[in-house]
Amino acid sequence: MSDAFDESSELEQDPPPFGSEASTSKAKAELVAIATASADQQDIVEGEKEGEERESWDSKIMFLLATIGYAVGLGNVWRFPYLAQKNGGGAFLVPYFIMLCIQGIPIFYLELAIGQRLRKGAIGVWSQVSPYLGGIGISSAVVSYIVALYYNTIIAWCLIYLLHSFESPLPWADCPTRLYKNFTYDHEPECVASSPTQFYWYRTTLQCSESVDMPENFNYHMAIALIVSWFLVYICMVQGITSSGKIVYMTAIFPYVVLIIFFFRGITLKGAADGVAHLFTPRWETLLDPVVWLEAGTQIFFSLGLAFGGLIAFSSYNPANNNCYRDAILVSLTNCGTSMFAGVVVFSVIGFKATATFDRCTEERNGLVAQNKTHNLPVCDLQTELANSASGTGLAFIIFTEAINQFPGAQLWAVLFFLMLFTLGIDSQFGTLEGVVTSLVDMKLFPNLPKEYIVGALCFSCCTISMCFANGAGSYIFQLMDSFAGNFPLLIIALFECLSISYIYGVRRFSDDIEMMTGSRPNFYWMFCWKYLSPCAMVTILLASFYQLLTEGSSYPAWIGSKGATEGMEWPHWCIVVAFFLILSSILWIPIVAVLRLCGIKVVEDSDPAWFPEAELREVHGIVPHEPTELERSIFCFNMDGTEGMCCPKYGLPEKSLEEEE
Repeated sequence: MSDAFDESSELEQDPPPFGSEASTSKAKAELVAIATASADQQDIVEGEKEGEERESWDSKIMFLLATIGYAVGLGNVWRFPYLAQKNGGGAFLVPYFIMLCIQGIPIFYLELAIGQRLRKGAIGVWSQVSPYLGGIGISSAVVSYIVALYYNTIIAWCLIYLLHSFESPLPWADCPTRLYKNFTYDHEPECVASSPTQFYWYRTTLQCSESVDMPENFNYHMAIALIVSWFLVYICMVQGITSSGKIVYMTAIFPYVVLIIFFFRGITLKGAADGVAHLFTPRWETLLDPVVWLEAGTQIFFSLGLAFGGLIAFSSYNPANNNCYRDAILVSLTNCGTSMFAGVVVFSVIGFKATATFDRCTEERNGLVAQNKTHNLPVCDLQTELANSASGTGLAFIIFTEAINQFPGAQLWAVLFFLMLFTLGIDSQFGTLEGVVTSLVDMKLFPNLPKEYIVGALCFSCCTISMCFANGAGSYIFQLMDSFAGNFPLLIIALFECLSISYIYGVRRFSDDIEMMTGSRPNFYWMFCWKYLSPCAMVTILLASFYQLLTEGSSYPAWIGSKGATEGMEWPHWCIVVAFFLILSSILWIPIVAVLRLCGIKVVEDSDPAWFPEAELREVHGIVPHEPTELERSIFCFNMDGTEGMCCPKYGLPEKSLEEEE
């Protein structure tokens, strides 16, 4: 199934004896080649074959910033801190880093390497690994399209808050007033029952209905914000990676500047130490809970942006001799370091908010005690206040904004915060959509259509469909898509990617490719992860997720205006049907393309392999054929003739290599 890269026709000749004239001339030639490699290497590995045009990064820094910006997203700021404090504090870091080592970095490394080697988007890459695997690339493109569709809604919310952050006072600082028929004013009862930040989020921004079955009115403010956000994405992507790559200098660096500013502001606040201590104080008993390990693996997987096709697309524009191993380690550790740093920033501010609430409660309690009112006294507990931090959008648009209200110069802090969220979201959106655009270009479905028209059509279609979020039930539809469309399909796609490299392309051959590109061969650990550890981890997470879904069910928090609070409601039947459709529309392409190919129907047309300077790289790095060790033969089923088995080897008489037979 992987005949596209058959190298069996390349015959190796025995090297001449050491000391002979031929050996001396060969050594001189190698020395000359090495001496001139530094001058010629850029031309060898960066240039494309005449007649083929493919974009390339202007610099290595641009690629790294784009990849970091793609991997570091909103989940690092509002998902990781919540999961850490919920699942054992500092103890959560144990399963988090274990999952990073056996699942996150290996698959990140795999996607960067295969994209750089085959120099195509996700569809082109997996079609060349095997014509039967083209469905993996289509599935990546489909799930990227669906995720980009609802992910841009977050960017629209950030734009709304960013615009209103310039108002004084901030519109979510106090409850609005209502004029009654007797010409008297009073605070909005719904806001009084909840809080100003909750009321502004649910009622003013989202205009939430009380269930997903009641869309109610059309949200014009949200519709305008969606149109503006999609226009900004189009403007940033229309010139390809040359244009969007330059934009990442701002979108990737600015969030770190804001986080550093908030860090120094946060640690000077009263209660910041209590917040950070609450986040990282270990509760070791939680390690016995399998849900903690499940959520650690899920967070690692989605925070790195695996299986979207964006990493493959980004790396396909790299020089052929780029050190993808170093990039994978650097970006993965940067992503995890950002999550921990953001956790410190967020919980220093949450500690300040919780301490202020605790102080007000204590003051009220002491006042009641002074009046000899000892019945129904309020219960004041700082740890309870710290534990009541929300996740996701609630953390950003409710908890954090409420804390910002208490800062001097709250408008400035609000502008910085929501501008940071906007930049975090939009550069992740670049990577997600780049996986779709590169796949469409590589498929050559519209060979005569310029890339900017493809980007325009893609953004226009997404903008049109995203109007379903601009109504009272829009936030619930967002939660439905976020809960199902971006979870299970990505795990399944990444599982097939790992299996395709390990059992069809071949771990040995893949390691040879990486050695040819980087000059160093992946060690035993990475090969073991690709073939065994990573697939087992993903299968475990998938089975545990399905079991949890079947036993506990799935619900969504619906805003009940009369109570000023949210209540968990079960998804109606039509939402369950939509959820299954979203999952199946992504993953069914994998078996469909394979079955149709068996029947002689080509969904993905075969394309010629991209030009790759294989001979030049072998000469530059001085690559010699790798002789597998006995351990590699036993564990990875490497055969003497260069083939690779799929199951455990049969132990018997050792086979003789071709050199020994000769």
